[in-house]
Amino acid sequence: MATVTVTTPALAQRPAGYPRSYDQLIADARAERQVRIYANADRAEMLPVVAAFRRRYPGITVLYADLGSTELYRRFVTETRARRLSADLIWSSAMDLQVKLINDGFAQSYASPEKPALPAVSVWKNMGFGVTAEPIGIVYNKRLVPAQRVPRTHAALETLLREQRAAFTGRVTTFDPARSNVGYLYLSEDFATTRDTRSLLAAIAATRPVLSLTTEPMLRAVAEGRQAIAYNVIGSYALERARTDPRIGVAFLQDYTIVTSRIAFVARDAAHPAAAKLFLDFLLSREGQTLLAQRSLWPVRTDVRARRLPAGQARPIRVGPQLLVNLDRVKRQRFLREWNATLATGASIR
Repeated sequence: MATVTVTTPALAQRPAGYPRSYDQLIADARAERQVRIYANADRAEMLPVVAAFRRRYPGITVLYADLGSTELYRRFVTETRARRLSADLIWSSAMDLQVKLINDGFAQSYASPEKPALPAVSVWKNMGFGVTAEPIGIVYNKRLVPAQRVPRTHAALETLLREQRAAFTGRVTTFDPARSNVGYLYLSEDFATTRDTRSLLAAIAATRPVLSLTTEPMLRAVAEGRQAIAYNVIGSYALERARTDPRIGVAFLQDYTIVTSRIAFVARDAAHPAAAKLFLDFLLSREGQTLLAQRSLWPVRTDVRARRLPAGQARPIRVGPQLLVNLDRVKRQRFLREWNATLATGASIR
């Protein structure tokens, strides 16, 4: 776990356009003096955001814990149930786990002044707020997959893997849905989008893919040439890596691209609820969203200048109760049985 602590003195001003009643929230937050955040957005990505927040709201200490999504979930639940001090604001890319926490009563309602500027699909019950709009794509090694061979659709990816199976055997990597919550979520969305997913996964399985728990090993393997293609990679991380590593390319498939969001909510038992609301509003504000856009975290707001996918290509995952379906134990077990059977069939192909 890594923690960032930032403090400054001075006075804070209400953002332009906010109601006068917001002055009381600012005063309450200053009296609280700190906000504790559990998140899985990379600490380095968040330093400019935290610095800007403390300039706007001096006197509030920001304790930012950078945790993996599963560790974040377990730690927050354990601490809350034990009535120990925990996070005031929870912010994670594990969309289904975030919705489960909200559905299980771990969040409190808050009508953010920024809500009117957000897409309807990114807000649920005035509790869960989607802060980012991050596409899921493929990453490829530019030497092993020249520009003219880079697939631009899921069908083209399947064709490439089938026609060049020998070349790609052992050279394809993706999340392991049995161990990675986000990997399971992305594959579930693939299946919800098209029945052709089963055929694509069979083609991937025939290459005997290397399965990963997190994004970083996939990016590193592709960059080093041990893998040629990584499927269903978090685009924000991939683009950030590609900025400084010319060996890798990133593509978002044109027939559809899943777009995920890091969901934030204020904890029901937050020790510093006013400060948590201030930080949430800052993340959702034009200033906060612009700062996110300058890094690798694509903003959810459409009135902020940022890179975006065409509307017909983007398939955003809605923030809401339908995500709970992915956590159904029977459904998950059935899905993983089929996944393992597909892998076994692919491994038997000679």
